[in-house]
Amino acid sequence: RSNNMGMMQEFREFAVKGNVVDLAVGVIIGGAFGKIVDSVVSDLIMPVVGLVFGKLDFSNLFVVLGPVPAGT
Repeated sequence: RSNNMGMMQEFREFAVKGNVVDLAVGVIIGGAFGKIVDSVVSDLIMPVVGLVFGKLDFSNLFVVLGPVPAGT
């Protein structure tokens, strides 16, 4: 295997070996794990933080990253 092998050639070798199924399973598990973490944070952790800091409502908390459009 030479060091000059392109990324596409390496991907083709990877796909031919049958690891595409492993990659797909990893992506699905990663997506599901992301949803679980999001749910735990929004449903369990943030209400507790709100109680500790005096009933703060984080639902309207945001950071403006650019100029605010007129009329908003």
